[in-house]
Amino acid sequence: MNNIQKNRWKDQAFKYWGIFCTIIGLVLLAVFIGDILIDGILRIDWAFITDLPSRKAENSGIYTALMGSIWILLLTTIIAFPIGVAAGIYLEEYAKNNKLAGLLEINISNLAGVPSIIYGLLGLEVFVRIMNLGASVLAGSLTLSLLILPIVIVATREAIKAVPKSIKDASFALGASKWQTIWHQILPASSGGILTGVILALSRAVGETAPLIVVGALAYVPFAPSNPMDEFSVMPIQIFNWISRPQSGFIENAAAAIIILLGITFIMNGIAVYFRNKWQKKWK
Repeated sequence: MNNIQKNRWKDQAFKYWGIFCTIIGLVLLAVFIGDILIDGILRIDWAFITDLPSRKAENSGIYTALMGSIWILLLTTIIAFPIGVAAGIYLEEYAKNNKLAGLLEINISNLAGVPSIIYGLLGLEVFVRIMNLGASVLAGSLTLSLLILPIVIVATREAIKAVPKSIKDASFALGASKWQTIWHQILPASSGGILTGVILALSRAVGETAPLIVVGALAYVPFAPSNPMDEFSVMPIQIFNWISRPQSGFIENAAAAIIILLGITFIMNGIAVYFRNKWQKKWK
């Protein structure tokens, strides 16, 4: 057997190994989702979504946790989106190619892999204690903004890099300034990639639990937040609270809440895939 045949055999072996691993992952995912659907799909109704938490499983709902998650998601978007996109534009278009820029790029990439609990400890010290925001929605949103900022910055830079250089050159040739070129040409051309990165980052944030527990999110809140300084709970914490109780009714509630949370995550990822495909088709 010569080297060419060996390489072909290795390619085929790796191909089938990859198919096997993919099938295993899909089967496990199907079993997990199927088990959750069996346990919780019948529990989902309008009352479950609009009722407050209760000591009785049959009367307990996810309204406060759902509204807390929505508040957290909206404020995190408002905080992280403009800062992350602006930082990505600066690093890609304005920062000089020197040691400092290289150091910043390495650190931003590394921060994307830092465990979320570290951001929770940072948020506890800076936002809860030093800034005296307490266990509020705003403190939780600022903490999650730190968590997803590296992802948004990296996504913004990659989307800008993918814009053809000819578009920039044509804009400069027509007399546009650098900022005019960025605002009117580069950002519209890269908007699909930027939005994809932002939505995927928010999909990660909506399922985070550890940072919010550290900054003071509660397992039981008898009211929905009405302003950024209110105390709050979120769906992952509510699910953990229910799943830790021995009564079977709370297990069904947890399964139903997981289905709703999975639905939110799948919708957000579907929107991200739509923007990505639309953006890719546009440039093809």
